[in-house]
Order: sequence, then structure tokens, then C-alpha cells
Amino acid sequence: MQFDHDNMVGVRLAAALVNLDSGAEGGAWQAGTLEETLRDHGIRRPHVSGPAAERIRAWTRRMRPVFEAASQSDRCRSVNALLAEGAGSAYLTTHDGLRPHLHFAPEGQDLPSRVKAVTAGGLAIFTMEAEGGRLGVCALDSCGTVFADTSRNGRRAYCRARCANTDAVRRHRGRAR
Repeated sequence: MQFDHDNMVGVRLAAALVNLDSGAEGGAWQAGTLEETLRDHGIRRPHVSGPAAERIRAWTRRMRPVFEAASQSDRCRSVNALLAEGAGSAYLTTHDGLRPHLHFAPEGQDLPSRVKAVTAGGLAIFTMEAEGGRLGVCALDSCGTVFADTSRNGRRAYCRARCANTDAVRRHRGRAR
């Protein structure tokens, strides 16, 4: 399965925010770190005030169940709940030299509303293209990092090779005893 990089912005931002909130990958939920994460994922005007940061954090915690869902129907239900709250009317747009793409909220909305829209829409598009799968939580018990699996075979179980290797060593040592 081939994924369009441009359509991955929302799902990658969703994963980054969930990982930031959980402290996975060394992140910390602070205004500066949050602003950097938003900027890195193409969110314009990412200045975060205290109340906005808390609204985004509350939203972030609502996104984690999408990655943890055990079935297609559970994932779709979770994404639909996010779409109902976070996405306005979808519309096509072109700006900044980009090809036509979907927006799920008007540009004039406040930062938390824009984050909700781009993540809800991104999770919906990715879930549709991935046929309800390919979102997950690292299989290493001590990790907890969420990810979007864009691998060719769609069987990714770990957030990165380091966690896969750590788990393989742990299993090997357990068998050796």
C-alpha cells in the first residue's frame, strides 16, 4: 500500500501529540515543546497560550484510543467521535504553492480548533486508506509510543527498530533461562 505524504500531516501530528502527552520519545508537555511540534507538522501561527495548550492536551487524550483500538469498528467509532467534535465542513483549497488539498476548518479558527480539525481529518483519511488498520501502540510493554504504520506489508508492531531489538533480546533471555 502506498501512502501520499501530503495526506499524512494530520495523522503524523496526531501521533506526535499523543506521544508528547504520554512523555514517549522524551517529550514533555510544555508550551515551547508543543509549539515546536505544531510548527514541525505545518500548523501555521502555533503560538500556544495556557488555556489553548490545555484544550489541545484534552483533545490529545481523546485521540489515544484511536491508536489503541482493537478492531476496525472500534477505530472507526473513535475517529467518528473526533470528526463530530473536531471537523467542520471539509473543503478543497490551494495555498502556499501546494496542490489542492482538504481543510477541515476555516483558517480563521483558533489554534485548538485548527489542531482538532487537522488531526480528526487526518486520522479519518488514514484510517480509510489503511482499511481500518495500521495505527498502533508499540508492542514493547515499557514504551507506549503510538505510530502510523506506512510500511509496505503493514505488519509493524514496534515504534522503531530499537524497541523491536530490545523486545527480541528480552524474549531470547527469557527462553535461555
